[in-house]
Amino acid sequence: MLDINETPHQQTLSDGFVMRTAANENDVERVAQFNGVIHGHGVTGMTRSIFLHHPDTRGRDLIFVEDARTGEVVSSLCVIPWKLSYSGVTINSGEMGIVGTLKEYRNRGLIREQVKFFKQRLKERGCVMSHIQGIGYYYRQFDYEYAMPLEGGYIITGREIPSQQTPEYSLRLAQSDDLSILVSLADKAGGDLNIHSVRNEAIWQYLMTHSAGAETESEVWVVEDAARNACAYLRLPKFHFGEELTVSEASQMTFGQAVAVLQHATTLAVARHIPGVRLCLPANHILMRVAKSFGARDMGAYAWQIHIPDIANLLRAVAPALERRIALSPFAGFTCDLPLCFYRQTVALRFVDGCLTKVIDSGNTDGAPNNFPPRSFTPLVLGYRSLGETLAAYPDAGVSAANRLLIETLFPKVQAFLYTIY
Repeated sequence: MLDINETPHQQTLSDGFVMRTAANENDVERVAQFNGVIHGHGVTGMTRSIFLHHPDTRGRDLIFVEDARTGEVVSSLCVIPWKLSYSGVTINSGEMGIVGTLKEYRNRGLIREQVKFFKQRLKERGCVMSHIQGIGYYYRQFDYEYAMPLEGGYIITGREIPSQQTPEYSLRLAQSDDLSILVSLADKAGGDLNIHSVRNEAIWQYLMTHSAGAETESEVWVVEDAARNACAYLRLPKFHFGEELTVSEASQMTFGQAVAVLQHATTLAVARHIPGVRLCLPANHILMRVAKSFGARDMGAYAWQIHIPDIANLLRAVAPALERRIALSPFAGFTCDLPLCFYRQTVALRFVDGCLTKVIDSGNTDGAPNNFPPRSFTPLVLGYRSLGETLAAYPDAGVSAANRLLIETLFPKVQAFLYTIY
Protein backbone atom coordinates (compact mmCIF):
# COMPACT_ATOMS: atom_id res chain seq x y z
CA MET A 1 0.00 0.00 0.00
CA LEU A 2 1.09 3.59 -0.53
CA ASP A 3 3.23 5.39 2.05
CA ILE A 4 2.85 9.18 2.11
CA ASN A 5 6.34 9.53 3.63
CA GLU A 6 8.04 7.73 0.74
CA THR A 7 9.87 9.70 -1.95
CA PRO A 8 8.78 8.65 -5.46
CA HIS A 9 11.43 8.01 -8.11
CA GLN A 10 11.51 10.02 -11.33
CA GLN A 11 14.12 9.77 -14.08
CA THR A 12 14.31 11.28 -17.56
CA LEU A 13 15.16 8.73 -20.22
CA SER A 14 16.20 9.33 -23.82
CA ASP A 15 13.81 9.89 -26.73
CA GLY A 16 11.17 11.72 -24.70
CA PHE A 17 10.42 9.09 -22.04
CA VAL A 18 10.20 9.47 -18.26
CA MET A 19 10.48 6.59 -15.78
CA ARG A 20 8.53 7.00 -12.54
CA THR A 21 7.20 5.14 -9.53
CA ALA A 22 3.69 5.51 -8.16
CA ALA A 23 3.28 8.65 -6.05
CA ASN A 24 -0.46 8.43 -5.38
CA GLU A 25 -3.65 6.51 -6.08
CA ASN A 26 -4.03 8.19 -9.46
CA ASP A 27 -0.69 6.72 -10.59
CA VAL A 28 -1.76 3.28 -9.37
CA GLU A 29 -5.01 3.58 -11.30
CA ARG A 30 -3.27 4.69 -14.49
CA VAL A 31 -0.87 1.74 -14.37
CA ALA A 32 -3.72 -0.63 -13.44
CA GLN A 33 -5.66 0.47 -16.53
CA PHE A 34 -2.52 0.09 -18.66
CA ASN A 35 -1.94 -3.43 -17.30
CA GLY A 36 -5.53 -4.31 -18.15
CA VAL A 37 -4.89 -3.34 -21.77
CA ILE A 38 -1.72 -5.43 -21.91
CA HIS A 39 -2.69 -8.48 -19.84
CA GLY A 40 -6.49 -8.52 -19.62
CA HIS A 41 -9.21 -6.99 -17.45
CA GLY A 42 -8.48 -9.15 -14.38
CA VAL A 43 -4.98 -7.68 -14.10
CA THR A 44 -6.46 -4.20 -13.71
CA GLY A 45 -8.08 -5.23 -10.45
CA MET A 46 -5.04 -7.23 -9.39
CA THR A 47 -2.70 -4.24 -9.84
CA ARG A 48 -5.06 -1.94 -7.99
CA SER A 49 -5.46 -4.44 -5.16
CA ILE A 50 -1.75 -5.21 -4.75
CA PHE A 51 -0.66 -1.58 -4.60
CA LEU A 52 -3.53 -0.09 -2.64
CA HIS A 53 -4.23 -2.86 -0.14
CA HIS A 54 -1.36 -5.35 0.19
CA PRO A 55 0.39 -4.75 3.54
CA ASP A 56 3.93 -5.11 2.15
CA THR A 57 3.91 -3.14 -1.14
CA ARG A 58 4.89 0.51 -1.52
CA GLY A 59 4.66 3.11 -4.27
CA ARG A 60 8.34 2.76 -5.23
CA ASP A 61 7.61 -0.88 -6.07
CA LEU A 62 5.33 0.11 -8.97
CA ILE A 63 7.55 1.25 -11.84
CA PHE A 64 6.32 2.70 -15.12
CA VAL A 65 7.41 4.69 -18.18
CA GLU A 66 5.46 7.61 -19.64
CA ASP A 67 5.72 9.12 -23.09
CA ALA A 68 6.44 12.71 -22.02
CA ARG A 69 4.84 14.04 -25.18
CA THR A 70 1.43 12.54 -24.38
CA GLY A 71 1.62 11.62 -20.68
CA GLU A 72 0.53 8.08 -21.62
CA VAL A 73 1.80 5.07 -19.65
CA VAL A 74 3.56 2.91 -22.25
CA SER A 75 5.51 0.34 -20.20
CA SER A 76 5.51 -1.00 -16.65
CA LEU A 77 6.75 -3.65 -14.25
CA CYS A 78 6.83 -3.95 -10.49
CA VAL A 79 8.49 -5.38 -7.40
CA ILE A 80 6.19 -7.62 -5.35
CA PRO A 81 7.86 -8.27 -1.97
CA TRP A 82 7.83 -11.81 -0.55
CA LYS A 83 9.32 -13.41 2.53
CA LEU A 84 10.57 -16.94 1.95
CA SER A 85 11.71 -19.61 4.36
CA TYR A 86 14.97 -21.25 3.29
CA SER A 87 15.25 -24.31 5.52
CA GLY A 88 13.91 -22.30 8.44
CA VAL A 89 15.73 -19.03 7.69
CA THR A 90 13.52 -16.12 6.53
CA ILE A 91 14.89 -14.20 3.54
CA ASN A 92 13.50 -11.38 1.38
CA SER A 93 12.76 -11.95 -2.30
CA GLY A 94 11.30 -9.52 -4.82
CA GLU A 95 9.08 -10.89 -7.55
CA MET A 96 9.33 -9.12 -10.88
CA GLY A 97 5.66 -8.90 -11.77
CA ILE A 98 3.16 -7.62 -14.34
CA VAL A 99 5.73 -6.81 -17.04
CA GLY A 100 4.49 -5.24 -20.27
CA THR A 101 4.94 -2.62 -22.99
CA LEU A 102 2.52 -1.28 -25.59
CA LYS A 103 3.24 -2.94 -28.92
CA GLU A 104 4.20 0.28 -30.70
CA TYR A 105 6.76 1.11 -27.98
CA ARG A 106 8.56 -2.23 -27.87
CA ASN A 107 12.22 -2.79 -28.80
CA ARG A 108 13.24 0.61 -27.41
CA GLY A 109 14.92 -0.66 -24.23
CA LEU A 110 12.16 0.52 -21.89
CA ILE A 111 12.01 -2.76 -19.94
CA ARG A 112 15.79 -2.76 -19.66
CA GLU A 113 15.75 0.73 -18.12
CA GLN A 114 13.07 -0.31 -15.64
CA VAL A 115 14.99 -3.46 -14.72
CA LYS A 116 17.94 -1.27 -13.70
CA PHE A 117 15.76 0.53 -11.17
CA PHE A 118 14.06 -2.75 -10.24
CA LYS A 119 17.45 -4.15 -9.18
CA GLN A 120 18.17 -0.97 -7.23
CA ARG A 121 14.82 -1.44 -5.51
CA LEU A 122 15.73 -5.03 -4.61
CA LYS A 123 18.77 -3.66 -2.79
CA GLU A 124 16.69 -1.01 -1.02
CA ARG A 125 14.34 -3.73 0.22
CA GLY A 126 17.15 -6.07 1.33
CA CYS A 127 16.14 -8.75 -1.18
CA VAL A 128 18.79 -11.43 -1.62
CA MET A 129 16.97 -12.93 -4.59
CA SER A 130 14.27 -12.21 -7.14
CA HIS A 131 11.79 -14.52 -8.84
CA ILE A 132 9.47 -14.31 -11.83
CA GLN A 133 6.96 -16.66 -13.45
CA GLY A 134 7.46 -15.09 -16.87
CA ILE A 135 7.63 -16.31 -20.45
CA GLY A 136 10.40 -18.62 -21.57
CA TYR A 137 13.92 -17.42 -22.31
CA TYR A 138 13.26 -13.65 -22.30
CA TYR A 139 14.38 -13.06 -18.70
CA ARG A 140 17.72 -14.82 -19.13
CA GLN A 141 19.01 -11.52 -20.49
CA PHE A 142 18.49 -10.12 -16.98
CA ASP A 143 20.37 -13.03 -15.34
CA TYR A 144 17.35 -15.17 -14.38
CA GLU A 145 17.62 -18.98 -14.31
CA TYR A 146 14.96 -21.67 -13.86
CA ALA A 147 15.42 -22.85 -10.29
CA MET A 148 12.18 -23.66 -8.42
CA PRO A 149 9.04 -25.72 -9.24
CA LEU A 150 6.01 -23.81 -10.54
CA GLU A 151 2.58 -24.89 -11.78
CA GLY A 152 2.28 -28.13 -13.75
CA GLY A 153 0.98 -31.00 -11.68
CA TYR A 154 -1.67 -33.66 -12.29
CA ILE A 155 -5.06 -33.73 -13.99
CA ILE A 156 -7.72 -36.05 -12.64
CA THR A 157 -11.41 -36.65 -13.40
CA GLY A 158 -14.04 -38.30 -11.24
CA ARG A 159 -13.64 -41.58 -13.11
CA GLU A 160 -10.28 -42.35 -11.48
CA ILE A 161 -11.43 -41.76 -7.91
CA PRO A 162 -12.74 -44.81 -6.01
CA SER A 163 -16.39 -44.57 -5.01
CA GLN A 164 -15.64 -45.15 -1.31
CA GLN A 165 -17.63 -42.79 0.89
CA THR A 166 -15.99 -40.33 3.29
CA PRO A 167 -18.93 -39.23 5.46
CA GLU A 168 -16.60 -38.26 8.30
CA TYR A 169 -15.48 -35.21 6.30
CA SER A 170 -17.37 -32.29 4.76
CA LEU A 171 -16.26 -29.10 3.01
CA ARG A 172 -17.53 -25.53 3.30
CA LEU A 173 -16.43 -22.15 2.02
CA ALA A 174 -14.14 -20.30 4.43
CA GLN A 175 -15.46 -17.31 6.36
CA SER A 176 -13.65 -14.30 7.79
CA ASP A 177 -13.59 -15.86 11.28
CA ASP A 178 -11.57 -18.80 9.89
CA LEU A 179 -8.52 -16.58 9.52
CA SER A 180 -6.56 -17.83 12.54
CA ILE A 181 -7.29 -21.45 11.57
CA LEU A 182 -6.03 -20.89 8.04
CA VAL A 183 -2.85 -19.22 9.31
CA SER A 184 -2.17 -22.17 11.62
CA LEU A 185 -2.86 -24.81 8.98
CA ALA A 186 -0.69 -22.99 6.42
CA ASP A 187 2.20 -22.70 8.88
CA LYS A 188 2.07 -26.46 9.50
CA ALA A 189 2.01 -27.14 5.75
CA GLY A 190 5.29 -25.26 5.43
CA GLY A 191 6.92 -28.01 7.47
CA ASP A 192 6.74 -30.29 4.43
CA LEU A 193 8.85 -27.91 2.35
CA ASN A 194 12.45 -26.76 2.61
CA ILE A 195 11.69 -23.54 0.72
CA HIS A 196 8.27 -21.93 0.95
CA SER A 197 6.55 -18.55 1.19
CA VAL A 198 5.96 -16.99 4.61
CA ARG A 199 2.56 -15.36 5.17
CA ASN A 200 1.49 -13.62 8.35
CA GLU A 201 -2.08 -12.86 9.40
CA ALA A 202 -2.05 -9.51 7.57
CA ILE A 203 -1.30 -11.25 4.26
CA TRP A 204 -4.01 -13.84 4.92
CA GLN A 205 -6.40 -10.99 5.68
CA TYR A 206 -5.46 -9.48 2.32
CA LEU A 207 -6.01 -12.81 0.53
CA MET A 208 -9.44 -13.21 2.10
CA THR A 209 -10.71 -9.66 1.56
CA HIS A 210 -9.03 -8.04 -1.46
CA SER A 211 -8.97 -10.60 -4.28
CA ALA A 212 -12.58 -10.29 -5.46
CA GLY A 213 -12.72 -9.22 -9.10
CA ALA A 214 -8.95 -9.52 -9.54
CA GLU A 215 -6.94 -12.02 -11.56
CA THR A 216 -5.97 -13.69 -8.27
CA GLU A 217 -9.52 -14.18 -6.95
CA SER A 218 -9.85 -17.55 -5.21
CA GLU A 219 -12.28 -19.69 -3.27
CA VAL A 220 -10.99 -21.09 0.02
CA TRP A 221 -12.64 -24.31 1.19
CA VAL A 222 -12.31 -25.65 4.72
CA VAL A 223 -12.36 -29.41 5.43
CA GLU A 224 -14.22 -30.33 8.61
CA ASP A 225 -14.40 -33.63 10.46
CA ALA A 226 -17.60 -35.19 11.86
CA ALA A 227 -17.34 -32.98 14.98
CA ARG A 228 -17.19 -29.84 12.76
CA ASN A 229 -13.54 -29.20 13.59
CA ALA A 230 -11.53 -27.59 10.78
CA CYS A 231 -8.71 -29.95 9.83
CA ALA A 232 -7.54 -28.83 6.37
CA TYR A 233 -8.13 -26.28 3.61
CA LEU A 234 -7.64 -25.79 -0.13
CA ARG A 235 -7.69 -22.81 -2.50
CA LEU A 236 -9.32 -22.80 -5.93
CA PRO A 237 -8.33 -19.81 -8.11
CA LYS A 238 -11.07 -18.39 -10.30
CA PHE A 239 -8.64 -17.79 -13.16
CA HIS A 240 -5.84 -20.15 -14.12
CA PHE A 241 -3.96 -21.67 -17.02
CA GLY A 242 -5.92 -24.50 -18.64
CA GLU A 243 -9.58 -25.39 -18.60
CA GLU A 244 -9.68 -27.51 -15.45
CA LEU A 245 -10.79 -26.62 -11.94
CA THR A 246 -7.45 -25.90 -10.29
CA VAL A 247 -6.33 -26.62 -6.75
CA SER A 248 -3.47 -24.16 -6.29
CA GLU A 249 -2.90 -24.63 -2.57
CA ALA A 250 -3.71 -27.16 0.13
CA SER A 251 -2.71 -27.78 3.72
CA GLN A 252 -1.47 -31.05 5.18
CA MET A 253 -4.15 -33.72 5.29
CA THR A 254 -4.69 -37.43 5.86
CA PHE A 255 -5.43 -39.97 3.16
CA GLY A 256 -9.14 -39.89 4.00
CA GLN A 257 -9.24 -36.10 3.87
CA ALA A 258 -7.41 -36.16 0.53
CA VAL A 259 -9.98 -38.54 -0.93
CA ALA A 260 -12.80 -36.31 0.35
CA VAL A 261 -11.13 -33.27 -1.22
CA LEU A 262 -10.70 -34.99 -4.60
CA GLN A 263 -14.33 -36.13 -4.53
CA HIS A 264 -15.51 -32.61 -3.67
CA ALA A 265 -13.32 -30.97 -6.33
CA THR A 266 -14.49 -33.31 -9.08
CA THR A 267 -18.12 -32.78 -8.00
CA LEU A 268 -17.59 -29.01 -8.31
CA ALA A 269 -16.00 -29.48 -11.73
CA VAL A 270 -18.98 -31.49 -12.98
CA ALA A 271 -21.48 -28.96 -11.59
CA ARG A 272 -19.58 -26.11 -13.25
CA HIS A 273 -19.17 -27.97 -16.57
CA ILE A 274 -15.39 -27.96 -16.22
CA PRO A 275 -13.39 -30.88 -17.69
CA GLY A 276 -11.60 -32.30 -14.66
CA VAL A 277 -9.42 -31.11 -11.80
CA ARG A 278 -5.85 -29.89 -12.02
CA LEU A 279 -3.58 -30.12 -8.98
CA CYS A 280 -0.82 -27.48 -8.95
CA LEU A 281 0.84 -28.49 -5.70
CA PRO A 282 4.23 -29.62 -4.37
CA ALA A 283 5.25 -33.01 -5.70
CA ASN A 284 5.33 -34.48 -2.19
CA HIS A 285 1.84 -33.27 -1.21
CA ILE A 286 -0.56 -36.05 -0.18
CA LEU A 287 -3.14 -34.88 -2.76
CA MET A 288 -0.55 -35.33 -5.51
CA ARG A 289 0.47 -38.74 -4.22
CA VAL A 290 -3.12 -39.94 -3.87
CA ALA A 291 -4.08 -38.61 -7.31
CA LYS A 292 -1.06 -40.32 -8.84
CA SER A 293 -2.02 -43.61 -7.19
CA PHE A 294 -5.52 -43.25 -8.68
CA GLY A 295 -4.07 -42.82 -12.19
CA ALA A 296 -4.00 -39.04 -12.62
CA ARG A 297 -2.28 -37.69 -15.73
CA ASP A 298 1.07 -35.97 -15.16
CA MET A 299 1.20 -32.60 -16.94
CA GLY A 300 4.85 -31.92 -16.09
CA ALA A 301 5.86 -28.66 -14.48
CA TYR A 302 7.16 -25.20 -15.32
CA ALA A 303 9.58 -23.37 -12.99
CA TRP A 304 10.14 -20.05 -11.30
CA GLN A 305 12.98 -18.07 -12.85
CA ILE A 306 15.37 -16.84 -10.16
CA HIS A 307 17.91 -14.03 -10.09
CA ILE A 308 20.51 -13.78 -7.32
CA PRO A 309 21.92 -10.22 -7.32
CA ASP A 310 24.86 -11.07 -5.05
CA ILE A 311 25.73 -14.69 -4.30
CA ALA A 312 27.81 -13.73 -1.25
CA ASN A 313 24.85 -11.84 0.28
CA LEU A 314 22.53 -14.79 -0.24
CA LEU A 315 25.01 -17.19 1.38
CA ARG A 316 25.39 -14.83 4.36
CA ALA A 317 21.61 -14.66 4.72
CA VAL A 318 21.14 -18.46 4.76
CA ALA A 319 24.21 -19.16 6.93
CA PRO A 320 22.16 -20.61 9.84
CA ALA A 321 20.60 -23.17 7.48
CA LEU A 322 24.01 -24.14 6.10
CA GLU A 323 25.36 -24.52 9.63
CA ARG A 324 22.47 -26.84 10.54
CA ARG A 325 23.20 -29.01 7.51
CA ILE A 326 26.83 -29.23 8.60
CA ALA A 327 25.85 -30.04 12.21
CA LEU A 328 23.68 -32.96 11.05
CA SER A 329 26.39 -34.40 8.80
CA PRO A 330 29.78 -36.11 9.09
CA PHE A 331 31.28 -32.60 8.84
CA ALA A 332 29.97 -31.55 12.27
CA GLY A 333 32.57 -29.35 13.98
CA PHE A 334 34.49 -29.00 10.72
CA THR A 335 37.00 -26.14 10.20
CA CYS A 336 37.93 -25.17 6.65
CA ASP A 337 37.71 -22.56 3.90
CA LEU A 338 35.51 -23.63 0.97
CA PRO A 339 36.23 -21.54 -2.16
CA LEU A 340 33.51 -21.29 -4.81
CA CYS A 341 34.54 -19.71 -8.12
CA PHE A 342 31.82 -18.18 -10.30
CA TYR A 343 34.26 -17.04 -12.98
CA ARG A 344 33.44 -13.37 -12.40
CA GLN A 345 34.11 -13.66 -8.67
CA THR A 346 35.27 -16.11 -6.04
CA VAL A 347 33.42 -16.52 -2.75
CA ALA A 348 34.93 -18.45 0.15
CA LEU A 349 32.88 -19.93 3.01
CA ARG A 350 34.91 -19.95 6.22
CA PHE A 351 33.80 -22.61 8.71
CA VAL A 352 35.26 -22.69 12.21
CA ASP A 353 34.13 -25.56 14.43
CA GLY A 354 31.13 -26.06 12.14
CA CYS A 355 30.05 -22.39 12.28
CA LEU A 356 30.02 -20.27 9.12
CA THR A 357 31.95 -17.33 10.53
CA LYS A 358 32.53 -15.41 7.32
CA VAL A 359 31.58 -15.31 3.64
CA ILE A 360 34.55 -13.76 1.87
CA ASP A 361 33.99 -12.14 -1.53
CA SER A 362 37.52 -11.92 -2.86
CA GLY A 363 36.72 -10.92 -6.43
CA ASN A 364 39.60 -13.18 -7.49
CA THR A 365 38.67 -15.82 -10.06
CA ASP A 366 42.03 -17.57 -10.41
CA GLY A 367 42.93 -20.97 -9.06
CA ALA A 368 39.77 -21.98 -7.17
CA PRO A 369 39.21 -25.76 -7.18
CA ASN A 370 35.39 -25.50 -7.40
CA ASN A 371 34.00 -23.73 -10.46
CA PHE A 372 30.43 -22.81 -11.39
CA PRO A 373 29.18 -20.64 -14.26
CA PRO A 374 27.24 -17.94 -12.35
CA ARG A 375 23.68 -18.99 -13.21
CA SER A 376 24.46 -22.70 -12.74
CA PHE A 377 24.79 -22.11 -9.00
CA THR A 378 21.26 -20.72 -8.68
CA PRO A 379 19.41 -24.07 -9.05
CA LEU A 380 22.08 -25.73 -6.86
CA VAL A 381 21.82 -23.33 -3.91
CA LEU A 382 18.00 -23.53 -4.09
CA GLY A 383 17.99 -27.33 -4.17
CA TYR A 384 16.35 -27.53 -7.61
CA ARG A 385 19.27 -29.54 -9.03
CA SER A 386 21.70 -31.78 -7.21
CA LEU A 387 25.43 -31.27 -7.57
CA GLY A 388 25.61 -34.31 -9.87
CA GLU A 389 22.86 -32.88 -12.10
CA THR A 390 24.60 -29.51 -12.15
CA LEU A 391 27.92 -31.00 -13.19
CA ALA A 392 26.19 -33.06 -15.90
CA ALA A 393 24.35 -30.01 -17.27
CA TYR A 394 27.32 -27.62 -17.30
CA PRO A 395 30.63 -28.90 -18.72
CA ASP A 396 32.36 -25.77 -17.38
CA ALA A 397 31.30 -26.59 -13.81
CA GLY A 398 33.61 -28.73 -11.72
CA VAL A 399 34.50 -29.48 -8.10
CA SER A 400 37.54 -31.05 -6.50
CA ALA A 401 37.21 -34.60 -5.17
CA ALA A 402 38.14 -33.29 -1.72
CA ASN A 403 35.18 -30.86 -1.67
CA ARG A 404 32.46 -32.80 -3.45
CA LEU A 405 30.80 -34.39 -0.41
CA LEU A 406 30.98 -31.12 1.53
CA ILE A 407 29.26 -29.22 -1.31
CA GLU A 408 26.61 -31.95 -1.59
CA THR A 409 26.02 -31.61 2.15
CA LEU A 410 25.66 -27.84 2.02
CA PHE A 411 23.45 -27.78 -1.09
CA PRO A 412 21.26 -30.90 -1.27
CA LYS A 413 18.25 -31.31 -3.53
CA VAL A 414 15.17 -30.20 -1.57
CA GLN A 415 11.39 -29.81 -1.75
CA ALA A 416 10.38 -26.24 -2.65
CA PHE A 417 7.08 -24.61 -3.60
CA LEU A 418 5.69 -21.08 -3.32
CA TYR A 419 2.06 -20.47 -2.43
CA THR A 420 1.11 -16.97 -3.50
CA ILE A 421 1.09 -13.95 -1.19
CA TYR A 422 -1.41 -11.97 -3.31
